[in-house]
Amino acid sequence: MSYSHLSITERSQLAILHRMGWSTRAIATELKRHHSTIARELKRGHGVEEYQAETAHVAYEKRRERSISRSKWTAEREQYIAGKLAQTWSPEQIAGRMSQECPKQQVSFKTIYRWLYQGLLVKEDTAVLRYKGKRRGPVETRGRFNIGKSIQQRPKDVRKRQSFGHWELDTVVSSRGKSKACVATFAERKTRLYLAVKMPDRTSTSLEKAFGVVAASFPKGTFQTATVDRGKEFACYERLESAHDLAIYFADPYSSWQRGTNENANGLLREFFPKGIDFAEVSEEELAQALGLMNNRPRKYLGWKTAHESFMEALSHLACQSVM
Repeated sequence: MSYSHLSITERSQLAILHRMGWSTRAIATELKRHHSTIARELKRGHGVEEYQAETAHVAYEKRRERSISRSKWTAEREQYIAGKLAQTWSPEQIAGRMSQECPKQQVSFKTIYRWLYQGLLVKEDTAVLRYKGKRRGPVETRGRFNIGKSIQQRPKDVRKRQSFGHWELDTVVSSRGKSKACVATFAERKTRLYLAVKMPDRTSTSLEKAFGVVAASFPKGTFQTATVDRGKEFACYERLESAHDLAIYFADPYSSWQRGTNENANGLLREFFPKGIDFAEVSEEELAQALGLMNNRPRKYLGWKTAHESFMEALSHLACQSVM
């Protein structure tokens, strides 16, 4: 049952019963209130004279006026929050990063949601909020193969995200009836960095080339393991292991949660390129812009650092190790 303050009627009853000599507990039982509420009210209401209902109620209203906090809504907060919403940050990400960048202006993510629904931040609607919930696509029907190392053989420190350089790979395709164009996606498990490279089709040859492009962009040691599903585009796994000195592990069938980082990031990518789109018509600039927004969102898991910041720190640490 929610708490409510004493009304003028209850204070009048309290005053009468108190004059009649009723005890605090007896009055509380009569008014259906806790005895401590009655005791505090009598203590506050006692002055030089006996407890007076009207005087006590006026004093209560003055206390209420003084207790109302000033509004948290300011132009500075509006500018900061609106700017981050435009960068596709969630209210929780905004509040988390706000606590670090401008703690004096900090508000909770619940406050940001309230301002959104009140129309204070986004004048049109709340479409700026990213989609939340599981998307259900068509059942997988493409070919698979059953060779290669099982995820059960993967080292425990990879599963626990204790070390850097362990990735999850997948492909995101165009809608059926469109071109064969797709993107190869790469998610680093510890830092959550997410990369995507356009491919003309979903073949092992295209995947091998895409992997080479990404691996060539980073120093040695950035790719130590990769966890993938058993789609036929990964039939080139032996060539990848040999060329890039890494170990590839295959997730169990129908166990997408074993590649949860990549699966989640693929869902976020779909916010920019929803099902029905043809990746052949998506420019490199559009893809890079989407990845930039995704990798520059603060993450609660990372202490409100962005994936890009965490990845660059890991690369710096890797460079220091190689010098030693």
